[in-house]
Amino acid sequence: MPELPEVETVCRGLEPVLVGNTFSRVEQRRPDLRFPLPKRFGERLEGRKIEALDRRAKYLLARLDDGEVLVMHLGMTGRFAIDHAADAKAEPRQIAPPKHEHIVFHLNDGARIRYSDTRRFGLMDLIPGATLDDHALFKGLGIEPLGDGLTPEWFAQKLKGKATPIKAALLDQRLIAGIGNIYACEALHRAGISPLRLAGTLATKSGKPTKKTEALVDAIKAVLVSAIKAGGSSLRDYRHTDGRLGRFQHSFKVYGRAGKPCRKTGCGGTIARVVQSGRSTFHCPACQK
Repeated sequence: MPELPEVETVCRGLEPVLVGNTFSRVEQRRPDLRFPLPKRFGERLEGRKIEALDRRAKYLLARLDDGEVLVMHLGMTGRFAIDHAADAKAEPRQIAPPKHEHIVFHLNDGARIRYSDTRRFGLMDLIPGATLDDHALFKGLGIEPLGDGLTPEWFAQKLKGKATPIKAALLDQRLIAGIGNIYACEALHRAGISPLRLAGTLATKSGKPTKKTEALVDAIKAVLVSAIKAGGSSLRDYRHTDGRLGRFQHSFKVYGRAGKPCRKTGCGGTIARVVQSGRSTFHCPACQK
């Protein structure tokens, strides 16, 4: 499933095409994705201008001129592709649309944005912007890891007394929103922290940060920024809006590297794989403590 860097990359790819543009027509080729699409979905979008596009956790938010927000989630295999105006006009008419292409947004300037989703685990919804934070999809989400709120002091207070492994704490979307399995593994390795370490040990008894807390906060931000610069990680289905692959998978230090040498200078350890809560965790037992 795409994680925060992949969703942020898609957001940046869609933004120059969507923002300031207007939906002229919406092709809806099925009634549902993971959940049923909103009633009169296409009708409610037609004629609406997109005033802004941003991201919350792993959700894309297209803010419309009538106050509603088009909420989009890629699920496991969702993908957006852009046909710019000149390309869309020159493209020959297809006899039948691609099998897994479920929604096409036609824009006023002639561009098209096509959404395909092989497994249909993505979702789209229309939610009033004024009540977005109280909606079931967003109400319980934690802070953004790249925002100013994630500080060692805040993190230590949240981790104080926690008896769960730190890897589980990083994946808890109620604590920090948007971090997934790949970037949790990579951040813990960069910080030199074992994924098996109890989360509460990263705070003092009074809830103050330790050096490891500081290292982990820095590592989370650095890994996510590096991944966004690389366009995310393409392991299976993820592609940019222009069809290109992400490149961050070539920079993995631990993820998917079980049995291979640790890439940390001077370590000499071997990457191991363990299973935590049904998810594969990759780490170096030699340098992550």
